[in-house]
Amino acid sequence: MNVMRKLSSKNLLVFNLVLIGIIFGFCLAFLSFSCSAPWAAKTARAQENPVVVPANALEAAEGLQTVFRTVADKVLPSVVELKTVSIRRQQVPNYPGIPWEFFFGPREGGPNQQEREFRSQGLGSGIIVRYEKGAYYVLTNNHVVEGANEISVAANDGKEYPAELVGKDERRDLAMISFKTSDSLPLAVLGDSDEVRVGDWAIAVGNPLGFMSSVTMGIVSAVGRTGGPANNINDFIQTDTSINQGNSGGALVNIRGEVIGINTWIASNSSGGGSVGLGFAIPINNAKRSIGEFINTGTINYGWLGVSLSDPDRDIMQVLGLEGKRGALASQVFLGSPADKGGIKPGDFITHVDGREARGTNQLTMMVGDIKPGDRAVFTVLRGGAPQEITVRIEARTEQAAADNKKLWPGVYVIPLTDTLRTRLNLNAGAGGTLYVAQVISGSPADIVGLKEGDRLTGVNGETFRDLAGFFRLLREKTDKELWFEFIRGDAPLETLKFKK
Repeated sequence: MNVMRKLSSKNLLVFNLVLIGIIFGFCLAFLSFSCSAPWAAKTARAQENPVVVPANALEAAEGLQTVFRTVADKVLPSVVELKTVSIRRQQVPNYPGIPWEFFFGPREGGPNQQEREFRSQGLGSGIIVRYEKGAYYVLTNNHVVEGANEISVAANDGKEYPAELVGKDERRDLAMISFKTSDSLPLAVLGDSDEVRVGDWAIAVGNPLGFMSSVTMGIVSAVGRTGGPANNINDFIQTDTSINQGNSGGALVNIRGEVIGINTWIASNSSGGGSVGLGFAIPINNAKRSIGEFINTGTINYGWLGVSLSDPDRDIMQVLGLEGKRGALASQVFLGSPADKGGIKPGDFITHVDGREARGTNQLTMMVGDIKPGDRAVFTVLRGGAPQEITVRIEARTEQAAADNKKLWPGVYVIPLTDTLRTRLNLNAGAGGTLYVAQVISGSPADIVGLKEGDRLTGVNGETFRDLAGFFRLLREKTDKELWFEFIRGDAPLETLKFKK
C-alpha cells in the first residue's frame, strides 16, 4: 500500500505539471494570435489602401526636382576648384653639434642658422566667366589666392591645369586667374543681382571642405548687407544656403542657373567656421565691371570723391535736422580733392548720386567707386537742412591720396556733450564745452594746431556755437583762409594755434 501511494503521488505530480504546461502554452498561443491578428489586418488593409500622392502635387515636386537637376547640370562644369600653395622661407636654428649646441648654444664662429622652406596649401572655388585668345578666365575671391605662389585649377571632370594670377582687388575681395587648355569648357551665365529679392531660390555651387562639385540649396535671406570682413565694401546677398570653407569664390545662382553672386564669407559661432545658415555672397553686378578691367589692365580703378564718410546715430541726426533721411555724412573733406574743388563741405549730408539714392556710407562708397575717373557726377546734399546739387569731376583713387592726413579737413571728429556723456566723464554741471573731441586724426590740421582727444570745444575762429550744426556752419563760412579752435582742457579755457590754408 505504501508503494502504491507513493506511485500515485508521483503520477499526480507529473500530471499536474503536464496540465500546467498545456495551460501556459495555450495562453501563450492565444496572446500571440491576439497580437498578430490586428497587425496582419493592418498590413492587409495597408496593401489594399496604399498611400497615394495626389498626381498634381507629385507632378509639381518632380518638376521642381527637374529644375534643380537642370541647374546643377548647367552650372557645375563652369565652377572649378582652386588649389593654392603659399611658400615662405624662414630662418631656423641649426644644431650640427647635438647635444652640445642644443643645450649650451652654438660654438663661437659656428653656423647656427639655416633657411627652410614652408609650404601651406589652400582650397577655394572659382567661376569661369570669359574665354579669350586660348585662355579661360576665372573669377574668385582675393582671399582665396592672396599670397599664393602656386595656383592650379581642377575642372568638374577632374582634370587639373596650372593657373596664374591676372589681378586682384582687396577692397571688394575679388581676384581673377587664368589657365590654358584645348578642352572646351562652358562659361557661366551671369545674371542681374539688382533683381534679386528676399525669398528667391538660392543655389550654391562650389567645393566646400574640398568636396568637389557640391550643390546646396536655400533661399535669399536678405540683400544689401554690409560689414563684411577686412573692410570689404560690398553690399552682400545673405542666404541660408549651406556654405562652408572652400565655397569661397564659388557661384550663387538663381533658379534659372544664372550667377547672381560670388560666395565669400560666413558668419558662425563655431571656431571652425561651420555653416549655420548665414552665408554671404558678393552681388555679381559688383564684379561685372571688374572682369574687363582685370583682363585688360590687371588692376581696378576706383573713382575718388575725397571725403571721409560716417553714418550718424539717431541723436546726431536729430541735432542736424536729418531725422528720417537716408544718406551719409561728409564729416571730413580732403583739401584739393574732387569734393573740395566741387564745393562739398564738412557737415554736408549726401543723399543721392546722379539721382540714385545713397542709403549709407557703404553704398555711397560703392557708387562713387563705380564712377569712371574723369566723369562728372551730380551729388545731392542737405546743407543746413536745405537740399543742394553739386557737380563734381571724379578722379582716380590712389592709396597715397586717400591716406594723406595732412589734407584731411579739419581732421577732428566731435560729438555733442550731452548730460549722459558728462556723467560718464565725471564733469560737473558747470563744466564748460559744447562738443567733445572724440578723435583727432594724426597729421591733420586739427592735430597740427594742437587739439587733443578729450578737449571740449567752445568756438571756431573766435565765434561760439550752440550745437553740432553750428560747428559745421562755422567751418563752412569762417575758415576760408585759416582755422583755429577755442576749447577747454581740464578746467582751463584755451585756444589752438592757427592753421593757414
